[in-house]
Amino acid sequence: MAGLAAGQRLKSTVCATEIMIISAPDGDFELQCGGAPMTDGEGNAGGDVDADYAEGTALGKRYVNEDGGLELLCVKPGDGSLSAGGEALKVKDAKKLPKTD
Repeated sequence: MAGLAAGQRLKSTVCATEIMIISAPDGDFELQCGGAPMTDGEGNAGGDVDADYAEGTALGKRYVNEDGGLELLCVKPGDGSLSAGGEALKVKDAKKLPKTD
């Protein structure tokens, strides 16, 4: 897949998942959902979610790679889990707010 840009939307080809790019490092990334490549065109092409990538995505959650350079926002949930270049993406932890007295 060509370079990713903030604001770009991608769809899974094997489930209902849709994401928006929040931030991406320079270079080409192979984004996958459910073990299949994501596309910026039509959505579900009728394939099946790979059992190794079937944890699902949650609406409104941000997903990041290990070094935090790639950040995605789930805008439509689905059955497949996200990965980039063979590395599974994890849900970004919420920032803790300071206590107020």
